[in-house]
Amino acid sequence: MKRRTFLRAAGVGGVAGLAGCSGGGGDATETTGGGGGSTGTTGTTTGTAGEGASELVVATYGAFVDSPSTSPGAWLKETFESENDATIRYETPDSGVNHYIERAMRGEDIAADVYVGLDVNMLIRLDEKLDKPLFASADGLSRRDDVKESLEFDPQGRAVPYDTGYISLVYDETQEDGGFAAPKTFDGLLREEFSGDLLTQNPTSSATGQAFLLHTVKAKGEDGYLDYWKQLKRNDVRVLGDWESSYAAYSNGEAPMVVSYSTDQVYANESGEDLSKHQIRFLNDQGYANPEGMALFDGTDRSELARTFMDFVLRPEVQSEIAVRNVQFPATTTAELPEEFAKYAKEPPEAVTFSYDQLKGNLSEWTDAWAQQFASK
Repeated sequence: MKRRTFLRAAGVGGVAGLAGCSGGGGDATETTGGGGGSTGTTGTTTGTAGEGASELVVATYGAFVDSPSTSPGAWLKETFESENDATIRYETPDSGVNHYIERAMRGEDIAADVYVGLDVNMLIRLDEKLDKPLFASADGLSRRDDVKESLEFDPQGRAVPYDTGYISLVYDETQEDGGFAAPKTFDGLLREEFSGDLLTQNPTSSATGQAFLLHTVKAKGEDGYLDYWKQLKRNDVRVLGDWESSYAAYSNGEAPMVVSYSTDQVYANESGEDLSKHQIRFLNDQGYANPEGMALFDGTDRSELARTFMDFVLRPEVQSEIAVRNVQFPATTTAELPEEFAKYAKEPPEAVTFSYDQLKGNLSEWTDAWAQQFASK
């Protein structure tokens, strides 16, 4: 997804210390356009369809539509409307999918037909809170089998992946007089020579921070990840509240490494930045995958049009366009990335992630245990 526009160091201050340690995580502001309590919505209305055309209401996060030159929303709307007797209206509630969970809990109507931007953590949260389904099974899609099996994250078949990102380290090799290189393994981060060199994010308030925490659980196991974080803390890792503050601190030269996205060089290249300050390191030769999905709201009376839209999103050329505009990777096996984009968007030798079944019942426990330990002296 469109997680950011490229941050420049000038005028951007870092944030020190642990922030936002409130527990529960997973709906980070950089992935849902805000995790606050507001339930107001904003609809975009660019473009028109013919008189009498059907309206499809697509719910998503704000960054998917709020930057027409780079975000995919405006392009998707224009292209879909040009091919169908329909018009798209976007809803971008500040609290993301929580807005619809809350409406469902209150028994209120939901006007949206499709949600774009689901991840596994959101699915777990809505399944824990709701007795009735919020989303229906996405059956009947002609391009459903094009989705990479490794990215499937919903055992009930509601969420259909449409793109994915990989969490990695970004490091500045110009540090230490041009001789800095990030370690190649998680254990390497514990070496004294890297004391104070890593910036990451609070996993209870940031999607990137949560992904990094989950990667440490993958690497060290349920019984070992807290001890690993205890050692990271001793080695002066800095945990900031969100991606924006940690990347700003990195851009300001406060540390030579930051947890970020493996597409970082795409932004750097487009902005004319020095790529030596945007090197990618996949710890243990792995990247933690964060696929995003779309789903059909249960009970919509425009299910046929909604499925047409979902099939449209899975078309090879549409997948490529979404990937480039969102600066992520396609979810299908049929899409091809432009040569320039593929040159700078780095894929890990091995993608790792936790499944829905592995995370359900464990995610809150892992993050709460981390928060309790890391906040303690």
